[in-house]
Amino acid sequence: MKRIVKIVLTTLILLLVAEGIWLWGFCRFYVGPNEMAIVTAKNGDPLEPGQILARMGQKGIREETLGEGRHFLNPVFYDWEIVAQTLVQPGKVAVITSKVGEKLAEGEFIAERGQKGIWRSVLGPGKYRMNPYGYTIEIVDAISIPIGYAGVITSLSGQQAENGQFAGEGQKGVREDVLQPGLYYVNPKEYKVDVLEIGINQVSLLGRSGGKVVTKARQLGQNEALNVLQSAVLEKQEAKRQDYFSKRSSSAQGQKFKQGVQVDFDAGKPLASNAPAPLEEGEMNLTELVSFPSRDGFQISLDMTVEFELSPDAIAGIFQRYGDLPAVVDKIIMPQITSISRNKGSEYRAKDFIVGEGREKFQDDITLSLEQTLGAKGVKVYNALIRHVEVPDEIRAPIQQASIAVEQDLTNKERQNTARKQAELNTELSLIQQRGEQVMQETEKIKAEIAADLEKQVAQIRAETLKKAAEIKKMTAAIAADKIRVLGQAKASALQKVDGERANGLKLKTAVFNDPVAYAQWRFADTLNPEMKLNIIHAGEGTLWTDLENTGFAELGGAKQLKAGK
Repeated sequence: MKRIVKIVLTTLILLLVAEGIWLWGFCRFYVGPNEMAIVTAKNGDPLEPGQILARMGQKGIREETLGEGRHFLNPVFYDWEIVAQTLVQPGKVAVITSKVGEKLAEGEFIAERGQKGIWRSVLGPGKYRMNPYGYTIEIVDAISIPIGYAGVITSLSGQQAENGQFAGEGQKGVREDVLQPGLYYVNPKEYKVDVLEIGINQVSLLGRSGGKVVTKARQLGQNEALNVLQSAVLEKQEAKRQDYFSKRSSSAQGQKFKQGVQVDFDAGKPLASNAPAPLEEGEMNLTELVSFPSRDGFQISLDMTVEFELSPDAIAGIFQRYGDLPAVVDKIIMPQITSISRNKGSEYRAKDFIVGEGREKFQDDITLSLEQTLGAKGVKVYNALIRHVEVPDEIRAPIQQASIAVEQDLTNKERQNTARKQAELNTELSLIQQRGEQVMQETEKIKAEIAADLEKQVAQIRAETLKKAAEIKKMTAAIAADKIRVLGQAKASALQKVDGERANGLKLKTAVFNDPVAYAQWRFADTLNPEMKLNIIHAGEGTLWTDLENTGFAELGGAKQLKAGK
């Protein structure tokens, strides 16, 4: 029994070891960073008709992929393929075309998620695991609208909007809302974005040599990546404009735009001797010109510059009706310039275009007419400047000579006026000098009068000061005398009162004793030294000094003590 158990345990251990070796050595695989594994099931239910990716339990390429990390699959039942994931970098979008899902309705090509076709939603920057057998991924640039531009959106899917109407949701056509400067993740299969300048642009017409359109130059920012995206957007727009140029240049006589070559308007041939300068960014050559007959029958050519702006709130409507900026210039701006110039110019004589006042009035008339006509179409006109007028020599030379004669006559008159003014100026200068000397003399006189008056005022002030000082001294002496008198009176009064009171006191004391002798004795006794000793000596016959010997005070010292006791 123990043997059987031992064999069973051994067998189980061997099976577990074998399974571990099988799993770890043959079933294990690793999916690295930014990779994914596509799994193919070797057995299971067959795919349905038209089905590309298999679901769980079906045979074929599975729709779900495996992400990064370690995985275990039995190679007997599954195959796997490790491929790179889809990485969408910043500034890019991924457009997804699904090969699986429900079919779209007839005529539709933009799909929602879960439908077959181009998905409406795009994938922004990030990392995605999408099965390449079921989805086609196209990575394109995002739309970056530069500063000074607006993005006009044209919807490419849906029902066509009514003629002259903006496209709404689910409709095909130009949308009313525009994109302001910024970065947008737009599906280029669903929307077409055209960037148009919204700043001030110029149309310059240079007589018979043609002209050019000068648009807003691109403004670079600090972000180099955005600058690259904006350059790509502008290059695509430029390619569209080049396509427009090529279509318009099919006929030399009808040609109005050309890049790098100017065309003779009459002969339709390149002007070899008057080749245009290299174009700068945002410039387009024109071969249109402003030429018309004057009222007196002379052919006039103008150099004109018209400054205009496409209004941001009207730019979508302008694009819907006319197209991009070259088409706007071609279809409405240039026809209005040439038409109004010819109509207004035919009202003026050739001489009016040479004389400054007439040309200025003509310029004002054209500017006002263009403002009214183009303003109604959403194009703002700021100025129509006449820089040069080409007049035939047969009329220009006499007019110039007459003008020169008139100018010479005016010059001579001005010279005479100048000489007269110079004489008047010299007279005025001499008068000014004379008046200056007179003013200086009057000034010295006034200075002397002021000095004398000042000295007089100083003497008066000094005398008044001395007078005031004497008065103050007098008042001070009076106050001092009054002080002495008051103090003397006070002292006398005090002595009188003190001595009077003292006399009154003596009088009262005498009245108390009622005997002047008694009072005198009392005063004598009161003023004696309290330490004095009295000895009563009875003197006999003889002198006092003789009797002192009997008392013991005969010595000199005793006599001195007696004297001190007084």
